[in-house]
Amino acid sequence: MNILVVNDDGIQSPGINNLVQALSKVADVYVCAPDGQRSAKSHSITLNDKVYVTPALMPGAKEAYMTTGTPADCTKIGLQFFEEAGIHMDLVYSGINIGSNLGRDTLYSGTIGAAAEAALSGYKAVAVSVDSHQATHFDRACEMAVSAMSFACEKMEAGLVLSINVPDIPAEDIKGTRIATLGPRYYDDKFYESEDGGYQLSGEPNFVCHDERADSILISQGYATVTLLQFDFTAYDKLKELEGIAF
Repeated sequence: MNILVVNDDGIQSPGINNLVQALSKVADVYVCAPDGQRSAKSHSITLNDKVYVTPALMPGAKEAYMTTGTPADCTKIGLQFFEEAGIHMDLVYSGINIGSNLGRDTLYSGTIGAAAEAALSGYKAVAVSVDSHQATHFDRACEMAVSAMSFACEKMEAGLVLSINVPDIPAEDIKGTRIATLGPRYYDDKFYESEDGGYQLSGEPNFVCHDERADSILISQGYATVTLLQFDFTAYDKLKELEGIAF
């Protein structure tokens, strides 16, 4: 079993290091990660600049690369470079992200973007996140990542992403695991001018949700969540309404 691990927090992040060491106990792990923070890069790829790739060392990994590219770049490069070396990947994991990927955040997330690149390239992908930007508890997220391997390999179709989100609390304090939908997660955010004349985006979550299946609600209640994501945005139930309209 060969697994490619990517992320958006950078190759030095404790999240990816914990994930690699956990997965390396049950599979051969290969890494391709950014050389620094790339959060909120979504599914962007590098077109107009060069991406530089250098070998790196990571405990638990058979081989590792560090790149100057985006998270999605890392997925593309990792799959290509290792495939060219004769190493076929059975699964792609993205994470462990420092911060959750819930609701609308998945549209901006570099963690989900890197996993989506794998899915759209015909691979089975798993994204793992911990619900804090100062995360310190990775044990349960690692356990769930390892447990997800059998489902991803045996039952999940290529082209999908299994997204795991875990509260940043001791494993024994997590209430359990729930299968979840993407819930609402809106922000009262805007760009604020800084002293140097630049603008910084900032804001706080502001949403009300009564759906007990929503990931954002379940995480706030102390549950870990598992959500299956797909990437066909077509509104099939509305296509008929377009018929007969002269555009």
